[in-house]
Amino acid sequence: MSFGIRAAFALAAICITIGSRGPSRAEPLLRVGIGLQNCEKLAAQLKPGAGLDHLPNALLFYWVQGYISAANIHLINEYDDYVDAGAVAEPQITRLVTEFCNANPTKRPVEALDAFIVKVAKIKIKESDAFDPWGH
Repeated sequence: MSFGIRAAFALAAICITIGSRGPSRAEPLLRVGIGLQNCEKLAAQLKPGAGLDHLPNALLFYWVQGYISAANIHLINEYDDYVDAGAVAEPQITRLVTEFCNANPTKRPVEALDAFIVKVAKIKIKESDAFDPWGH
């Protein structure tokens, strides 16, 4: 048997052994995205004042819009109010996260956003206007 064939069999045996270890036991992810990365790394990439033409600013802002939308489902159903996502502007978010991350390089941007959601003015609705799109 040639060396190439033996090497191929050895590689196949290693792959089978590694692959047969069983399923991964990783924790399920409830939140993912740019807002969860290390502040030190993100602060170096953001450019307040550069707007949505600067890709890291745009990625952060669009992630924040989705994060606020998800938070609104909880806010509406638990507290009968919500954050007007349309009133949240990119310069506000980029500046908020940049300042937070510069002051807290070991934290994650989502911590600044959670505090923002708690503090920002909300729009109150009637309890009857709350919805559960999944019928729970």
